Amino acid sequence: MSDANDFFALPAFKPGEALLKLKRDLRDLRQLAERDGGSSFALKGQDVLELAIDGAQLNAKLAKRPAQRPEWDSWTCKSSADVRRLQDEIKKRLARWTTED
Repeated sequence: MSDANDFFALPAFKPGEALLKLKRDLRDLRQLAERDGGSSFALKGQDVLELAIDGAQLNAKLAKRPAQRPEWDSWTCKSSADVRRLQDEIKKRLARWTTED
């Protein structure tokens, strides 16, 4: 019976792989500039996103709005679904920030 449960179990979350895919997707947006070897991203010279792996999770700090010293929202991604939600939020904020200019 446990074999059937294992068959339907989701694969373990791999934060390193999730980070690489997220970076690739962010580069495809072409609005963000990668900084510090990919650990942070900037919009028009102002940091808006910082990424880090902490054990079995991916931590992100997303700026509320671009600024020299932004206020940050913290995100903890422990699954692929969390990473997709983060990516959706990044896209929403980018759209808002680029239309405000």
